[in-house]
Amino acid sequence: MKEPVMRETDASVIEFIENVESEKKKADAYQLIDIFKEVTGYDPKMWGPSIIGFGSYHYTYASGREGDAPLVAFSPRKAKISLYLTYESEEREKLLENFGKHTKSKACIYVNKLADIDIDVLKVLIKQTVEHYQKLYPNE
Repeated sequence: MKEPVMRETDASVIEFIENVESEKKKADAYQLIDIFKEVTGYDPKMWGPSIIGFGSYHYTYASGREGDAPLVAFSPRKAKISLYLTYESEEREKLLENFGKHTKSKACIYVNKLADIDIDVLKVLIKQTVEHYQKLYPNE
C-alpha cells in the first residue's frame, strides 16, 4: 500500500513559512499559528510538504481505508490561504455568513489575507472543527 501524502512529518514549520515568497502571507501564517495554537492548545506540525496542522486523529472508513489527519490545519498557498476546517453543518454555514471575504470547497475555506476575515469567527470555526473530529474519532 502506498504511503499517504497527508501525514505528519518532522519538517520545520518555521523553515516552511520562511520560504513563503509573499511577506504578507508569511506574516499571516505566523498570526494563524498563534490563533490555531491558542484555540486548540496544540503545537503546529507539518503535514505533507505544505500543510501546517494542529492535533491529529485516526480515522477508519467503512471501506477499511484508514489513516491520520490533523484536527485543523492551514496552508499559505501562492494564490490563497487554505484553511482546513472541513466538516459541514448548518451552524458552520451560518458562521461563514459573518466570516468575511472567502470562497470554499467541501474540504477548505480560502481567504486572500487575514485582514479580509473576522478573526473571532475563525476562532469559533476552529473550535467547532476540533470538537467535531474529537467526538467523531474519540481515540485521539
